[in-house]
Amino acid sequence: MTERIIIDCDPGVDDAAAILLAFGSSEVEILGITAVAGNIPLEKTEANARLICELANRTDIPVFQGCGRPLLYPARAGVTVHGMDGLGDIGLPKPASTPAARTAVQFIIDQVRAAPGDVTLAVLGPMTNIAVALSIDPGIAPLIKRIVFMGGAAFCPGNIKERAEFNFYFDPHAAQAVMASGIPMVMFGLDVTHKAIITQERTERLKRLGSIGSTIADMLNAYGAGDPCLHDPCVIAYLIEPEIFSGVEGFVEVDCVSTLAIGQSVVSVTERELAGRAPNCLVMTEVDHDRLFSLLEERYQRVELEAA
Repeated sequence: MTERIIIDCDPGVDDAAAILLAFGSSEVEILGITAVAGNIPLEKTEANARLICELANRTDIPVFQGCGRPLLYPARAGVTVHGMDGLGDIGLPKPASTPAARTAVQFIIDQVRAAPGDVTLAVLGPMTNIAVALSIDPGIAPLIKRIVFMGGAAFCPGNIKERAEFNFYFDPHAAQAVMASGIPMVMFGLDVTHKAIITQERTERLKRLGSIGSTIADMLNAYGAGDPCLHDPCVIAYLIEPEIFSGVEGFVEVDCVSTLAIGQSVVSVTERELAGRAPNCLVMTEVDHDRLFSLLEERYQRVELEAA
């Protein structure tokens, strides 16, 4: 059965890889792409989302501009590994298309209201758009099918602070608001995404797929040093082939108070830790690397053929 999704993102090299994976997968129907500030400022994330659609000849998918700053804080510095343009500074053109007129927040509300229980949010960046939508229209919370997101670090160190992952750190209040919403959640934190490594040998194999594969490979090669982690593609891969991953049920909270641990995800899994609370999230911890890459390779090839 096809899963109807909204991709909420801050492209971002790994966001681009995730969006292109979705384009090649009939298991998901993309209702729209909503952009948010995160890896880079909003004007760039929104433009990058449109450009990714153009590269894959998928301009039928609307792109909506979302929130340009966190709920309570000024925008924090993004992650320089994505390059100044957010897509690895590999010389990609500027998009020719224009963003949709509606805001990302209104689009999310409208889509959920139009199809109660049938819309999944695939959240690849900070959760600001989702938190604002829930604040404006709290009644949509029980109408959202589920949220599958990249964010947090359950049982491992962070990547922006000692215990904080970037998406949660960028807007901790938004992350906590969403985690407390009662919506079914699936979490792809650093525990699993740091295991989703793509080797140089596999990156070279992507280049042989054609122009789309070569573009993805070039972005990945510019994305940090060594073998990069495929953080955001894990979210889309789970929606396509959930058996690639495994995890544990837990109760996830986000620290919004401490000056030392702001943005830290606090995950309770044992009976003692839960203290009578029901788990609010499926926390992914393991990935089958070979199956993940095989899926990527197959679906990027499909995007290549369909874009021709």
